[in-house]
Amino acid sequence: MHELSLVQSLLEIVEEQARKTPFETVNSLLLSFGRLSCIDPQALRFAFSVQSQGTRAEGAVLRFDIRPVTVYCLNCEKELSPPSFTGECPDCGGSEVLLTGGTEEMKLIEMEVDGC
Repeated sequence: MHELSLVQSLLEIVEEQARKTPFETVNSLLLSFGRLSCIDPQALRFAFSVQSQGTRAEGAVLRFDIRPVTVYCLNCEKELSPPSFTGECPDCGGSEVLLTGGTEEMKLIEMEVDGC
């Protein structure tokens, strides 16, 4: 479960930011990642609830911006957003498609904090 290492990295970022701009607690974190990034939001929430205990992020709400799968079909010359990546164009069924989105790594987009 790589969510454990993702949460550890996230908590390190929180502590690094607290050293730069002191704050007491984290209320929420907005994370962005691609639908195909193999991140399980439920597992990430669970790992966060366990690993954040005793830290300034304990009890913080995780919010997600899950980026959709997007493909570009060379036959149709269109960018499309199918529910998943099958290797085929959802419109014409062609196999000449490029995966253009949905694989983004996890990023911390926003952190809501309290106190100095």
